Amino acid sequence: MSFFDKLRASANSAVADLKGRVSRFNNSNFKDAVMAICALMAGADGTIDPAEKKKTAGAIGSLDALQSFDPMELKGLFDKHCSAIIEDSDFGQVNALRAVAKIAGKGDETAAAIEVALVIARADGSFSDVEKEMFRKICRTLKVNAADYGV
Repeated sequence: MSFFDKLRASANSAVADLKGRVSRFNNSNFKDAVMAICALMAGADGTIDPAEKKKTAGAIGSLDALQSFDPMELKGLFDKHCSAIIEDSDFGQVNALRAVAKIAGKGDETAAAIEVALVIARADGSFSDVEKEMFRKICRTLKVNAADYGV
């Protein structure tokens, strides 16, 4: 097996593992926290333009790990957090981080939400400095060390 085949197999295994873990957390706090994280990552630079929102929504929709959840419910939660951030960036971020804090210290639930955040952050092929800073803020809210995730 070539290096690239091993890398691809490892990535596919990680995605399947994440999907299995996420499907166990079918509760309102987890879904709200994950969609808040997605909105925070979309608005990491302080604004959410329609193109950024569409790109993030597309990444959410294509993320196998979230396929066990009702897509309309996820869209509603994502839109709620995006609208709050668009209306007032600081206030919207505070409210989104409050939703995130509800799953702090919940072991696998917290870890799965962080992994979803990383997938969303890297969905466009880059992980900008402002996205990394937002990821660190999310990690602090969840009481985990961002360095444990290479950030």
